[in-house]
Amino acid sequence: MDTIKLNFINRSNDSNNSEIVIFQKNVSENADELAVAWKVIQNCGQGAHHPLNFPSQIEVAASDSWGNFTLQLPADEGQAFEMVKNNSGDVLQTAATSASNKNEIEVRNQLITGAISAYCFRDGSICAMKSGISPSQKAVFSFTPTIWIGVVSQVEEGQVLNSAIISSVNTEISLMGIAEADIVMTGGGPGSSSTPFRFTLENVVYA
Repeated sequence: MDTIKLNFINRSNDSNNSEIVIFQKNVSENADELAVAWKVIQNCGQGAHHPLNFPSQIEVAASDSWGNFTLQLPADEGQAFEMVKNNSGDVLQTAATSASNKNEIEVRNQLITGAISAYCFRDGSICAMKSGISPSQKAVFSFTPTIWIGVVSQVEEGQVLNSAIISSVNTEISLMGIAEADIVMTGGGPGSSSTPFRFTLENVVYA
């Protein structure tokens, strides 16, 4: 699996030590959940940089109503997984049947009782989740090589972003066909001279 190497660079005039959030959106047809903060960059001062990896490989995991979290399993488009109870307890395993859509990943709740939550990970961090999946129901995930990035405050990695934050982060960056790139932040500044923050790709190396 390929990994896109990104490098965030702070060339802004920001003097508020702002936090930078990066997230993805689940583009499956039935997606109704809010986005999750995939990466949060903190304390990255003027002129500093922060390397990021964006692997194409997704891992999935699930948690049950008892507060147990399963192992993370590599997941490809078209695969389905199911939460079942075996002799050891609740486990996540590859399903015998594929996902309904070859571009999606499914996590099914095959437990008799108890809702589950499903999680997608990229580079070890949660990039999407769905909670409250009842028995016989499923979560469906699908992603494009696109990220959203913006300036936020008081957000932690893995946190579900409220609609106000999502609507305020309006910089969408496509990583399609890219192997390496710098994400450069400019703008900001004190008082009336402040300008909006901008995020642009520089030094792009194509795959």
